[in-house]
Amino acid sequence: MVGNRAEQPLRLGYRRDAGRRKWILSVINDVNDDTPVPSMPLRLIGEAAAMLRFYSRVPLPALGCFDDPANPPPFARACRMLPMASLVIALPMVVTIYLLGLTALPPLFIAVLTVSISLITTGALHEDGLADMADGFGGGHTLARKLEIMKDSRIGSYGAAALILAILGRVILIAGLIEQGSGIAAACLLAAAVVSRTLALGVFTSLPSARADGVAANIGRPDSTALIVAGVLTIGLLICLAVPTIGLAHAFVGSLAASAISYAVARVALNQIGGQTGDIIGAAQVLSEIAFLAGSLAF
Repeated sequence: MVGNRAEQPLRLGYRRDAGRRKWILSVINDVNDDTPVPSMPLRLIGEAAAMLRFYSRVPLPALGCFDDPANPPPFARACRMLPMASLVIALPMVVTIYLLGLTALPPLFIAVLTVSISLITTGALHEDGLADMADGFGGGHTLARKLEIMKDSRIGSYGAAALILAILGRVILIAGLIEQGSGIAAACLLAAAVVSRTLALGVFTSLPSARADGVAANIGRPDSTALIVAGVLTIGLLICLAVPTIGLAHAFVGSLAASAISYAVARVALNQIGGQTGDIIGAAQVLSEIAFLAGSLAF
């Protein structure tokens, strides 16, 4: 047996571990066990597709053997491609602004339609989190009660008020950007989508889970390497999108305002419920996006 084993050359390769949903390094002796390994670019495309499906309702089919919607890559690693997926999520808004910008429609009406398209694209995922956070923090007096209210699918007065104010704020700010030009508005919306979702990942990573059975606790905390990659991509996209259109100063102020708001959401959540939930992460995205747009128009 030892002699026969020595005659067969051992090959190191990767195989799919279905239980852990990851590729692991292993010794391959049987050619039938040699599962094709996607290249790094294909893996990154698959991860971006997984983030697009997770954060939106875009009906994206499988892109190939490297992309299995029924068996997505671990969120902890795939979130590094969230900035790229955020561009696709914001693309319908950009198309709406450009197409309606060719008409004589007033900027305010175009902004209303743009925000409506955004809500349809994401399924109001983040807005739902904002409403739940407002209801829980505003109506609950104990930790258990706050978490109970946040888990309730019904919306209360605090949540309704938060939604109205957030949507009005986005509409007014987008209308202001459209008045400066469709190109400026489109670039700001793309940059805001990327920056806000990356900052929400930071909230996810920096706070402990407030609920053990929540979605945020189950999908896996982003690892440090993935968060660094997402941050680098975000900075690169910000430089490419916002700086040439609105200038370095406006892009910096917008990013600073978004960072301050996401930090404030994290601190409030830590004081209120001792950590984060999916609702907190969604609220951080919505509020930091509004802050970025406001900062871009502040001067």
